This record gives sequence, structure tokens and C-alpha cells, in this order.
Amino acid sequence: MARSKNRIQVILECTEHKDSGKPGTSRYITTKNKKNTPDRIELKKYNPILKKMTVHKEIK
Repeated sequence: MARSKNRIQVILECTEHKDSGKPGTSRYITTKNKKNTPDRIELKKYNPILKKMTVHKEIK
């Protein structure tokens, strides 16, 4: 099976972590269909350093 050329890997980074002052970063890797979602995505994911659910935005 051939892979779809519309599906790309993206990195999600926590938006609240920089303001907390704690070391490290919270990042997740996921995939998205660039035809259906051309904009940057935002998902709520668990941040293990802050120990709570936070908003993670797509970075380039």
C-alpha cells in the first residue's frame, strides 16, 4: 500500500509551559491531512511536567 501524500507529520508544543518557568518542554508528534486542515491545529493534551491538560499548538 502506498502512503497518502496529503498526510503529514506535525509537532505539537505546549503553550502554557514557557510561562511556568519549569525546565523542559512538552511535545507530541501526530499526523494531519493538509487538504482538510490547512491551518495550524490546536489540541488539548496532557502535559506531564505541569501535571494537567493544556493546549498544544502546531509548530513548524
